[in-house]
Amino acid sequence: MRFNGSNVTTGPRTMKTLLADTPWSRRLAAGIDRIAILCGWWLIVLSVATCVEMLGRKLGGFSLQGIDEIGGYTYAILGACGFAYTLVGRGHTRVDFLLTRFPVKVRAVLNLLAMLSLAAVAGLCLWRAGHVLVDTIDLHSTASTPLATPLWMPQTLWLAGYALFALVAACAAWHALQLLVRRDWARLNSQFGPQTLAEEIEAEADIRVAAAPAEGNGAGQGSAEGKSEGAAA
Repeated sequence: MRFNGSNVTTGPRTMKTLLADTPWSRRLAAGIDRIAILCGWWLIVLSVATCVEMLGRKLGGFSLQGIDEIGGYTYAILGACGFAYTLVGRGHTRVDFLLTRFPVKVRAVLNLLAMLSLAAVAGLCLWRAGHVLVDTIDLHSTASTPLATPLWMPQTLWLAGYALFALVAACAAWHALQLLVRRDWARLNSQFGPQTLAEEIEAEADIRVAAAPAEGNGAGQGSAEGKSEGAAA
């Protein structure tokens, strides 16, 4: 993953990012990308272990103790880390059926409020996860399973995932606020608004989608419609 202006490049694909184009942001995005790759490899290892567990129970009469427990920890930790990775690539779902009907400046303010709200939610998740970890350490809690895992171990990684999410959300919110102060409405809406259909296609596949013709270009639209009708005929 690397930055290209306000974009972030993952392999052959380029997509917009919420982070500002600074050396620190580039290092943060690269670190998040490495974490995502590490999580993917760990999921592969866990999947193989789960298959061995299932085959062992059915055919070999043995069981790998604790695979389900480790799986639960894995999904909690990877989910927290995934929030940050998804946020960098603008992958979180936005409900925008009314947003496009507002003027440009109003859309910019709403996009900023959306980013500030997400940063507040990330901070709340981090705060509550911190309380859970502190209680676990105070009570010396362990899992009531054959592994008897000290719960502070997976919860520390879980908290780190939320800390990463809160950090990315705070950086993105600060960047959005800077764009608003500079009255850069177009860039604020472009970076922090919902993804267009073309951007979603480019993010999911190595396809560059041509930009749609500008509004008011009636001649071009009419020509395109005529060609489409001729092709359909």
